[in-house]
Amino acid sequence: MQNTGLYANPFALMMDPQAVIAAMERSERLNHLQSRICRPLDKPLIPLVGDANAFDQEIDATPDIEADMIDGPAD
Repeated sequence: MQNTGLYANPFALMMDPQAVIAAMERSERLNHLQSRICRPLDKPLIPLVGDANAFDQEIDATPDIEADMIDGPAD
């Protein structure tokens, strides 16, 4: 009965981590949980293909369409 009061206090649980692990292993509710593998958010899902500098040079080499729309077509 004394252990029940001790384990109700989360700070007391930090003093006895082996008891917490043993209780987790015996728990029926935890054993019936569904699990799934989640990917970390810091990894890109789409691998980078090609060189970023080549892409930047290609974009810089294209004519600026927006400037043509403002100035009108060149005669």
